[in-house]
Amino acid sequence: MAPTDSAPVRAPRRDAAANRDALIAAAQSLLSRDTSASLEAIAAEAGLSRRSVYGHFATRDDLVREVTLRGAARVGAAVDLVRLRAGTASAVPAIDPLVELAALAARIWAEVENGRDMALLAVRGPLGREVAEVLRPLRSAIRALLRRGAASGRVRDDIPVETLARLVENAALAVLAESTHRSLSAREGHRLVMLSVLSVAGLDWREAGRLIETSPELSGATPGATSGATPADADATPKGTS
Repeated sequence: MAPTDSAPVRAPRRDAAANRDALIAAAQSLLSRDTSASLEAIAAEAGLSRRSVYGHFATRDDLVREVTLRGAARVGAAVDLVRLRAGTASAVPAIDPLVELAALAARIWAEVENGRDMALLAVRGPLGREVAEVLRPLRSAIRALLRRGAASGRVRDDIPVETLARLVENAALAVLAESTHRSLSAREGHRLVMLSVLSVAGLDWREAGRLIETSPELSGATPGATSGATPADADATPKGTS
């Protein structure tokens, strides 16, 4: 019998879906260590042949695009995770806007720290426009957070919010770029990214340090940290995702 328009669409075979997931996982792992990893290396990491890759992705660029946009989506979801953990998912958040800003920076860092070169490439590379579209809700949330902070007197108001939001983002990216030039432990990176965005938002370095040390939401965001500790006290292996 000939198929009809109403015939149900067959779901992909389980092994095909598993192979696709394995390819994506292998690409995430290898690209986080080497952004130039070859398609052959990715296929081998997934336990597949190069030929089998083409059943899922027409080119290496297509596979990289899939991995990059998935990573951007995880970063974009960071704002919701921070608010839920703080118990501020309601329409009128109660948390200090500076604490929320620093916690958000720390959460984003946790998502990208294990694939720092890949994260920079995602934002500044050929997929930058697509990544920017995925990150649009996150950037909008940051602007809203800065407006709330400025209105409450917690965030500087001498710079337009649109400009301040870009400066905050650039401060976080500067830490990311620095971390690609020298090894930063997970703890150092988390603390440095929080200090950087708080400084741009208007705190001096002493105030920013005290806020991190005295806010449970922030001291807990620094791996292995306890109140009053310094980054030199301990190291940690990065555990974020690419």
